[in-house]
Amino acid sequence: MTNLSFEEARDLWLSLGSPGAAERVSVFEADGRVLAEDVVAPFPLPPFDYSAMDGYAVSASGVPDSLELAVEGTSAAGGELPAFRPGTACRIFTGAPLPDGADSVVMQENVEVLAGGKAVRLAHAPSPGQNVRRRGEDLADGTVAIHRGARLEPGPLALAAALERATLVCHRRPVVTVLSSGDELRSPGDPPRAGSVIESNGLFIAATGRRAGAIVHLAPFVRDDLEATTRAVAGALRVSDLVVTVGGVSVGDRDLVRAAVEAAGVEVLFHRIAIKPGRPVLGGHHPGGARLLGLPGNPASASLTFLLFGVPMVRKLAGEGSPLPATCRATVVGKAKSVEGRTDFLRGRLDSTAESAPRFVLAANQASGAVTSFAGADALAVVPPGRIAVQDGDVLDVIRIADIA
Repeated sequence: MTNLSFEEARDLWLSLGSPGAAERVSVFEADGRVLAEDVVAPFPLPPFDYSAMDGYAVSASGVPDSLELAVEGTSAAGGELPAFRPGTACRIFTGAPLPDGADSVVMQENVEVLAGGKAVRLAHAPSPGQNVRRRGEDLADGTVAIHRGARLEPGPLALAAALERATLVCHRRPVVTVLSSGDELRSPGDPPRAGSVIESNGLFIAATGRRAGAIVHLAPFVRDDLEATTRAVAGALRVSDLVVTVGGVSVGDRDLVRAAVEAAGVEVLFHRIAIKPGRPVLGGHHPGGARLLGLPGNPASASLTFLLFGVPMVRKLAGEGSPLPATCRATVVGKAKSVEGRTDFLRGRLDSTAESAPRFVLAANQASGAVTSFAGADALAVVPPGRIAVQDGDVLDVIRIADIA
């Protein structure tokens, strides 16, 4: 299909995605993975009442009017729980379990130590529950602590570890292979040659894909040759969940990717859609299960279309429940032309100061071939297809690039 809208093409594309098989991994190796199970608390958190302060554990109802109590015993984290008598005080440290019969902790700054530590005088009468963290205050036994489909970041991983989960069932990381085509391409550091271009799109795609949860392989550059391109695509399809080609998807004499992917058995679902930049983007799937995303070769176009199509597919293949980024509304600072009938994505920076509503500052260079535009951008403004220009002060939907990648 040609000339689909952005939303039509994206929805059609994401309909091809389904999470990979689940596997059990160490909690120490699960950072960035997506849960394939609910993590249920097998016990309450905290598992017992404990002190939030260094001080003295007491029974609030047993404190005499004199506020003086004999000190009996000590409770420390990791130590044995001492016996406790109402009307006395127990020395206690932060994180230590509250002795049975005690119901509050008086912080040591509010206590006068008497008789060489054998007694104390409290500055004021305590109230029950003072400076105490209660059993189950964070999580009750049997509560779903982390839901399936969640991406595991340091906070959830620490919680899983606190619930004695040494391993977690996660979706397999999708495998992405990147094929950049063009006789002119060379890698950074390779000897210069006449007419050569340093290939940087693959680096952007690989870094972004890995952040989205994929295992990414950068394949050798492919010559502008139909047979060579077909072989490279066919080989990548056999070992990948997603093949990303870069360059060669337009309609020039040396744009061979569509013919090559079809020769390799890919069914093309769309080619050339109503967006700017990146109109020539191509999407398809292979009967063997792999998906193929063909990106334009211009740097801004390649980066943008991978963010809009590649990253959500990676997230869906990785098992993430909500693969699409959130949007916010922001006021535009700057001016830009747009193309009526296409959804335009403008690069820029989001200024979210506390003193004002979010502002989106347009990048000066919006050319599809500009490598610099994504180097300085942290957000994309979405211009609806009915607009032909963006003016200073317009309010648009904005996507933070960090929320995509």
